Amino acid sequence: MLTEIISIPDSVRLRYRMMDGRDADLLFELDQDPVVMHFLNDGKPTPREEIDEYFVPRIEAFTDPTTGCGLWAVNDKDSGDYLGWILVRQYGFGLSYVEPDNIELGWRLKRHCWGQGIATEAAQAIVDVLRLNPDVLKFSALTDSENFASTRVMEKLGMEFVDSRTHHTPKKDVPVDYYEMEVWGQ
Repeated sequence: MLTEIISIPDSVRLRYRMMDGRDADLLFELDQDPVVMHFLNDGKPTPREEIDEYFVPRIEAFTDPTTGCGLWAVNDKDSGDYLGWILVRQYGFGLSYVEPDNIELGWRLKRHCWGQGIATEAAQAIVDVLRLNPDVLKFSALTDSENFASTRVMEKLGMEFVDSRTHHTPKKDVPVDYYEMEVWGQ
């Protein structure tokens, strides 16, 4: 059975493509800004070895171009400049409570992109495509309770606060606020 590869059409200002291990330099560059990393690890730049030995293999483990799961590069449509990425994966990936019908979204953008609606535009472009999949019943996102900019993106997407919880990652447990929205009209 041939399954079609998901693509995300260009939005007003942005172009998207699925990332892979060849993008390690872009991932590393983004993670060197302490302000970008503030809510993720108290502003510590990610060592290159961690990108190569942990981050890239983890991304490749959940990447599936037929479902849209993966890390989507966000590029400026006019200049082609790399601005950051949108994460798309099944909620609970790599843990015992995977929810295949719940698509988790996340984003990391270069600081000069903040406050311009780029994260919302990019995440919305992805939601618009993936909500057509009948196996997707909801979208979710996690954030630090003090990351008001990320919370605002979730609200603009139509997500609502569900609860504060502990998110278990392979490296450590992290307190987060959990937001989600149901996919309507299926």
